[in-house]
Amino acid sequence: MYGVLMIDIDSTALTAEDVSLIKQAQVGGVILFARNVADAAQVRTLCDDIRYHNADILIGVDQEGGRVARLRNGFTPLPAMGRLGELFNEDPSRGLSRAYDCGYLMAAEVLAVGIDLSFAPVLDRDGISQVIGDRSFHHEPQAIIALASQFMRGMKDAGMATTGKHFPGHGAIAPDSHVAEAIDTRSLDEIMNSDMQPFAQTLPWLDALMPAHVIFSQVDNKPAGFSKIWLKDIIRQQLNFDGVLFSDDLSMAGAQAAGDVSARVKAAIEAGCDIALVCNDRVAAHEAAEAAQELPYPNQKRIKTMCGQIPVWQGDLESTCQQFDYWQQAKDNILQTFFPIQTEAQADLKDPTAYK
Repeated sequence: MYGVLMIDIDSTALTAEDVSLIKQAQVGGVILFARNVADAAQVRTLCDDIRYHNADILIGVDQEGGRVARLRNGFTPLPAMGRLGELFNEDPSRGLSRAYDCGYLMAAEVLAVGIDLSFAPVLDRDGISQVIGDRSFHHEPQAIIALASQFMRGMKDAGMATTGKHFPGHGAIAPDSHVAEAIDTRSLDEIMNSDMQPFAQTLPWLDALMPAHVIFSQVDNKPAGFSKIWLKDIIRQQLNFDGVLFSDDLSMAGAQAAGDVSARVKAAIEAGCDIALVCNDRVAAHEAAEAAQELPYPNQKRIKTMCGQIPVWQGDLESTCQQFDYWQQAKDNILQTFFPIQTEAQADLKDPTAYK
């Protein structure tokens, strides 16, 4: 049974405490951070070990590209999504093609090391947010819709489910909800006609949503992730979305309005989230696991849709990724477009006369 909690672990290999936590009945997921990553082979071993101790578990990561990329050493670099937006402004057709390549490349390499999903794409508008910025594809909703749809098409073709974040949009307010309370005072109509459009118009591509830890004060006095109005009335009923709802990290400052971590987990699940994330706070994770015992299990069929099509490990990342038909082409396209200097350096290294 998949539980309602997604937690993190300490390092590059499981500790006895990690194993104890992963085996808790209501722990249904593990999210990896940079501290859990040394190289591709180590990550695959770690993921296999996690599943040895708990077969019914989702493993996730934030591998958006740009500054938010937990998998770096030995992995293909990914541009920030804002660079796709810039390319789209110059050449729409090429921008859309590279968005597909980015989605496919990211998904293939994440799946290759045993991780089910990357929490992507970011569907927020590039506005005044301190934390979004170039994580967003663009400022204009229609451009985000076009680029994100191609990015998600690439993800799905590689075998990965998609997660749109941060519903209904984090880009229009300056405070970073990781470290401060964030309040958006716009009307529901204004939000729905602008920031929410990339979510509403890409629903056919979306398998999951992650609500923002933002209070939209004209709609509810609670952050969206704790709001039945946003999660049940708007997402489930008005938008008719039946995918997974992940809370954002309940250790963030923007979630503190709901009380201690036990109260936050209960509030998120009761409001409509399927899985609650508790990260970077081991004491809180233990408290959350205990509190979650009182909660019902999430819809198992819904959760299983997030399981990735993980390939057989072939001993190294490149050999494993060769099992994805389009991986090499996607990689070449991204490197040539966004990292040409690095590509030339790699070509020099492969030249047998380069030592002369």
